Amino acid sequence: MRTAPVVIAGAGPTGSTLALLLARHGIPSTVLERREQPLMHPAAHIINARSLEIWHHTSPRLATEITALAPPTDTINIIRWCSRLTESLGEIDLLSDPDRLTDLQAHSPFLIAHIGQHQLMPVLWAALDREPLVDFRPGTAVSAIEAGADRIAVHTERATQALDAAYLVAADGANSVVRDSAGIPLRGPVLANMGSVFFHAPELHPPGTVRPLLSWIYQPDFCGVMIAHANDDYILMTAYLHPEQEIARDSRRYWERALPRVLGSTEVTIRSTGTWKMTSQTARAFRQGRLLLAGDAAHRFPHTGGFGLNSGVQDAHNLAWKIAAVLRGGADDALLDTYESERRPVVERFAEQSVANHFLLDEVTAPVGITNRAVRQTTEALAHPLLSRVPPRALGWACDRLTPLQLKRTGVLLASTPRGRRVRAHIAAAIPDQLEHFVSTGLEFGYTYDGPLIHAETPPPGGGDVVTYRPTTRPGARLPHAVVQHEDTPRPVHDLLPHDGLALVTPDPGAWERALREQPAESPLPVHVVGLVAASPAEEGTLVELFEVGRHGAVLVRPDGHVAWRTTGTAGQAPPELNRFLRDHWQPYWKPDPAIARQLGADSFVPAVSSPNIE
Repeated sequence: MRTAPVVIAGAGPTGSTLALLLARHGIPSTVLERREQPLMHPAAHIINARSLEIWHHTSPRLATEITALAPPTDTINIIRWCSRLTESLGEIDLLSDPDRLTDLQAHSPFLIAHIGQHQLMPVLWAALDREPLVDFRPGTAVSAIEAGADRIAVHTERATQALDAAYLVAADGANSVVRDSAGIPLRGPVLANMGSVFFHAPELHPPGTVRPLLSWIYQPDFCGVMIAHANDDYILMTAYLHPEQEIARDSRRYWERALPRVLGSTEVTIRSTGTWKMTSQTARAFRQGRLLLAGDAAHRFPHTGGFGLNSGVQDAHNLAWKIAAVLRGGADDALLDTYESERRPVVERFAEQSVANHFLLDEVTAPVGITNRAVRQTTEALAHPLLSRVPPRALGWACDRLTPLQLKRTGVLLASTPRGRRVRAHIAAAIPDQLEHFVSTGLEFGYTYDGPLIHAETPPPGGGDVVTYRPTTRPGARLPHAVVQHEDTPRPVHDLLPHDGLALVTPDPGAWERALREQPAESPLPVHVVGLVAASPAEEGTLVELFEVGRHGAVLVRPDGHVAWRTTGTAGQAPPELNRFLRDHWQPYWKPDPAIARQLGADSFVPAVSSPNIE
């Protein structure tokens, strides 16, 4: 067998990010990807600022390449509901509140971006190719796994020799072969079957007209949502009820007929079509021995919210420094148990919001009798065991004929009648309440961790806000963004966080450095002091207020940028409290796994230095 410290199944956003983060920590990985080329049929398209922060932490060059793909903010601000594309029923303008944009710019060096996954993946794959600590193998599918107590063997379809790994991370998507091979079930409902078409339509929105980011379309023979991508490309999606319907059985033929009717244009070139199940499902476990699940292999959400891709990037960020601590930092294998205990509550909250967004859309369309609840109920009914006796083709034929009868109700949206005017007015009034679907800054930056590595504080009153983010240094939260003075240069404070240790962020760095020299931190990882020095005297008060520890306190930050502990005490008072926290919460995880330590000592296959290719 060939040895590899970490094998990653899947080179999507999650697997690629994990491999690049591990390289940042000096850990080699082997990435197995069943596709020869990146998937060019768009999937996710919302890249939130937190993901861009994580990619910047991985490599500033990578973040620059990704942000270069993003269109200007003022070209992706309109969310429209319509019947015909040219007749708006109502809109949300994401830039209608200038204070919101100002707030977003204060929270991060990055802004949320609209970048299709088909644009993103070639950039991530290029980064894998140029990283010397990543052995990237496209066109290589995992065929079987054999889990042992201290190693895991990974078999592929192309190789006669298995890979012998300390850890295998399943990042191979919603239909994960690795997860299924390990017998880990998903739990949660199927909400709808979805079909989509990716197409090019250069004349769809002529110059000088508004090109909405999203268009929710309700017509007498079609209901769905259209997403505008770069270069006059679009993706159009709709729900269907049964796999024997034409949209699933002969999708290209279906879309060749449907697109001209929906768009009112024949200047269309179909690039690809696809189907998938919209679900809200979470794996029973994110870890099984030496196997860990991440991204869509661990959790699946409806697309209503944009949490899928971004939560996978967060999974990788949480997991990478812990794997590195186990393989090279002397930590016990039990540290990896905190991955699930921290991430599961976060992704379950994202799932809850995604499902709420999905069904909240019904408040717009209920007057025309088209609701997501009805689609779910019908989908569940058609999957009932009693209907297994009916020939599938007959059920598909019936659904193809009953669906247009249901959709005819939307004809009222075009009617110049009192009822038509009432329905249109209802829709226009309901649209502003859909804002949480498209603006979820409170969840984007405000997700928090809890568990043994986090100092417990009394929770603040009230729940977290979905739309509004309130920066805090409360343990478990992401360290707030701020620009500080560092060696005569203003720098984002996140850029100063070490990837290989803990950061003690404080407005009083000199005093804390002296205190730690006199009484070293009892930390299993190096502790680096990072100064909160305002770029100008006028900003000092704002900076002190933002970090919530006064002028002499400190915030202890983990390698993934999340707060572990904080104090308002001075450097002369608080070190014993810091050491007590580290001794009670962190040191128990630094009892090295003897099997891993023995393997590393024998093979020396994890280098003691970080990758030289960090840019």
